[in-house]
Amino acid sequence: MEASESYALTILPSICDFDMRLSCPDCFAVFQDIAADHAQKLGVGAGAMFDRGLFWLTVKTKIHFLRRPAMLETVTVSTRPLAPEKVRSIREYRLTAGDELLAEGKTEWTVIETASGKIHPMADVFGPDLELGREARYTAPFCRIDPRFAPEARLGTYTVRSVDIDMGGHMNNVAYLRAVYGLLSTEARRTAPQNEVEIAFRSPCYEGETLTGYCRKLAEAWELALVKPDNTPAVLVRMA
Repeated sequence: MEASESYALTILPSICDFDMRLSCPDCFAVFQDIAADHAQKLGVGAGAMFDRGLFWLTVKTKIHFLRRPAMLETVTVSTRPLAPEKVRSIREYRLTAGDELLAEGKTEWTVIETASGKIHPMADVFGPDLELGREARYTAPFCRIDPRFAPEARLGTYTVRSVDIDMGGHMNNVAYLRAVYGLLSTEARRTAPQNEVEIAFRSPCYEGETLTGYCRKLAEAWELALVKPDNTPAVLVRMA
């Protein structure tokens, strides 16, 4: 049987935005949580990987929204990992309400060796008896986001706080997206394109760092970034 996981989720007020619907950052958080839970059950969770001198590194995530579920609606969250490539692995996600597909997405992962910092081959990461997905359900490609932003695209600054830090000692993946959304006004968020949201993680950030936010509005999408003090992009975001 193919390795997959699913569970029912009620959209409680704590994960809703001002539209009384599942917020975009919280959808990313829900998918991150089910990925961690499923990896643990497959024997490749954070603890097991640490014991092997390895850890998962998120490269990028993309979600396509057909409808964001409303407050107190009950939905089903599901995930499955695909058979990995040489050094990259894709995990897919779905959010459904009965037969209705609400959102689908994917994360691209790689594995790093803790001692050397080198990328570890994926061939021996998953157990040989696991049946991994062979055919992708969500086939939209990841986009290239230009990391160069003009000074007039500046949104403001965000200082990384203790509540943003995860067990790895750096900024949590979802905290980056919350920071990006937090630099946009409510009015801007109402008008921002959000049918498809993608985030690419470029450089880790730590408590006390002040990041500068940028937003470039194109005809077909908004492109945003959080940039470190040395002008290194921390994350790049595309809303389409």
